[in-house]
Amino acid sequence: MNRKIGICFFLLIVIVTVTGSGCISESDNMSEGDNMSEEEIGNIEDIEGLWMGRLEVQGGNELRILFNISTGPGDLPTATMDSPDQGVNGIPVETVTYKDGDLRLEVKSVRGVFEGTLKEDGKTIEGEWKQVGSALPLVLSRIDEKPEIRREQDPVKPYPYDEEEVVYENTAAGVKLAGTLTLPRSEGPFPAVILITGSGPQNRDEGVFGHRPFLVLSDYLTRQGIAVLRVDDRGIGGSTGNFSQATTEDFAGDVLAGIEYLKSREEIDSTKIGLIGHSEGGLIAPIVAVQSPDVAFIVLMAGPGITGEEIILLQSDLISRAEGADNETITRNNALMTSMYSVIKEEQNNTIAAEKLRKLIMDERANMSEEDKQNSNYSEADLDAQVNAQVQTLVSPWMRFFLTYDPRPTLMQVKCPVLAINGEKDLQVPPEENLRAIEEALKAGGNKDYTVKELPGLNHIFQTAQTGSPSEYSAIEETISPTALEVIGDWISEHTQEK
Repeated sequence: MNRKIGICFFLLIVIVTVTGSGCISESDNMSEGDNMSEEEIGNIEDIEGLWMGRLEVQGGNELRILFNISTGPGDLPTATMDSPDQGVNGIPVETVTYKDGDLRLEVKSVRGVFEGTLKEDGKTIEGEWKQVGSALPLVLSRIDEKPEIRREQDPVKPYPYDEEEVVYENTAAGVKLAGTLTLPRSEGPFPAVILITGSGPQNRDEGVFGHRPFLVLSDYLTRQGIAVLRVDDRGIGGSTGNFSQATTEDFAGDVLAGIEYLKSREEIDSTKIGLIGHSEGGLIAPIVAVQSPDVAFIVLMAGPGITGEEIILLQSDLISRAEGADNETITRNNALMTSMYSVIKEEQNNTIAAEKLRKLIMDERANMSEEDKQNSNYSEADLDAQVNAQVQTLVSPWMRFFLTYDPRPTLMQVKCPVLAINGEKDLQVPPEENLRAIEEALKAGGNKDYTVKELPGLNHIFQTAQTGSPSEYSAIEETISPTALEVIGDWISEHTQEK
């Protein structure tokens, strides 16, 4: 029996995108190497360059990890990390330590650490990637250039529309947000949408397992005459800010800043600005719509209609069954998660909560058989560090907010038109429970214009799927079902055309 202690994260169960954690702000982006002597950091020239390895993650999928190591100011080491298969680039590596062939790269924003040893040939570094309770072997190899990933639906330049890199500020939070604005070439002003990413540190394309859903969606809508703004999450790519300390409400503030930016553009019809939120973005869009009278409509793609705790427990059960877990494993794992979430909800002091959570996890591990321990996420060598990492994720501001936030009262206040869609095979935000709750809330609030649809055969990211398990995402060539694109495009066109 393979019983893994852990939680199922909201957007994706992957090794790099950890819900509730993200990249740090520029002011915090300092390497511990800044306080080290040359003797302590060793000969950086040995490890300068691009290093890539592959992690085996859920369902036997491989996830590429790439480190770019260079010499920074004062001849001290600096590095960034990319996850090409998730479309995430430029994650700061806060600590770069290299001495006597031993390398340590600490990526605090995702609570991950790579430790390895440079082989004599100077071309490989053998080691381990450790993150939130997991320790996976990772062998890095030198490469000459970054790999390119292209899926069938990725648009090919030259585009039949204009594309502009933009930067604007959320002045209240002191955060600069970087994104891409695509504009039709027909006569404006144009209706516009802001795309809102799901949970975890996401770039403007919402890259995941080699797919770039927001790039595909943006291309489709812009070709339909709709301007689209897609943005790097705070602390990711070109955006500043501290992702790891932000909550869903903070991200709503970033979207409000995007609305103000679009209103400043003469090409945009300020009376026809809408929001499209995927997954956690479907929590954010209603919050913004209630706060801003400038939101003309919202589209919820796999948006939650129930609390985060309910979603995670449902998600864990459904994905575990899809991956072949037995009933006893599922029951015990759900019981552990329920106990952990009770601690988070009832104990506001992080230090005390962390102690209680740690005890729950260690007690659970003590009751495991030796076989189960071998199959769990934890390795004995770094058990303390791995448990502590998971505990810190559980008590993060994002998780505390997400577990208890009930979207229904907010949805009841939304008066603008709403399109809510889910894939029939979505195992992460299950359609039956969430679409029902969304529809009931909109109806109870007196919304006069809403459409709720379950799309047959589609998964959480709206691919045509077999089981809906996240383990299928990378193997499916399709990025977004043409049916989903058409439903969204037609609905927006209907709600933005001149009456």
